[in-house]
Amino acid sequence: MFGQKRFSFNDIPDLTDKVAIVTGGNAGIGYVTARELARKNAHVIVCSRSIERGQTAVNKIKTETNNDKVEVLQLDLADWKGTKDAADSFVARKLPVNNAGIMATPYELNEHGIEKQFATNHVGHFVFTKVLLPVIEASAPSRIVNITSDYHRLGINFDDINLEKESVWARYGQSKTANILFTIELARRLEGKQVWANAVHPGFVATNLTQGYMAQSGVLVKTIVNLVKTIFALNEDDGALTQLYAATSPEIEKENYRGKYFVPIAKLETPRPFATNQETVSRLWKWTEELLNEKLGI
Repeated sequence: MFGQKRFSFNDIPDLTDKVAIVTGGNAGIGYVTARELARKNAHVIVCSRSIERGQTAVNKIKTETNNDKVEVLQLDLADWKGTKDAADSFVARKLPVNNAGIMATPYELNEHGIEKQFATNHVGHFVFTKVLLPVIEASAPSRIVNITSDYHRLGINFDDINLEKESVWARYGQSKTANILFTIELARRLEGKQVWANAVHPGFVATNLTQGYMAQSGVLVKTIVNLVKTIFALNEDDGALTQLYAATSPEIEKENYRGKYFVPIAKLETPRPFATNQETVSRLWKWTEELLNEKLGI
């Protein structure tokens, strides 16, 4: 589909002495990412909401890569206090890949009253990254990779962040716009430091991420979605390549890519204008910090 690939698993450099945290590393492209980082000798932390599913993934990665430095961390990004505690439990981490997310799920709020897609995809990763940031900076050179989507087709509605009356896809799209806005401001704050933060759209990948939407759909919709996946979707290996590029390729440092947006496979692209508006970038960061100060005291 993409002709000759700009990046492959073989291009990942040796990662001995590197530590990588992969949220959502128990399944889909998160699993592939964790596996390939482990194959290149990184110490990999697989984050999973289910400790059982996470441990199953860890055991499989160890078998496939002959790397015993793979462990599981229970992490539910919608639970911000639990996310903070999980981040606090580690000290020296170098390659956080913020891959975990939920897509097109029924309307539901987390315990702090924020719609669960936004609470997980944006705020949860904000908490996780913010708590880890001092040790990430101390262990530089480091990378932070945030997973967004081409579906960032909606700006941030600060007057109605939960978008209760909108579609599941509108709420998902808003959370993916937030991922890009967060990455841009994070990169700005890290300017001049040896920490490179970028955002990645992995592509349309045949994973189980749409299961929330599929569970609400009729037989016809499910049939159409499955057919489209079969014809157009990337397999999970190819879907993981762009985030692996952003996490490991020497090009990131050589070209000094900061706050950039990459699409399959390993191509630099410009997001939609509302996802790069500096006023919105600053406003979202301030809104998120104020929310977390109120709810968690951080």
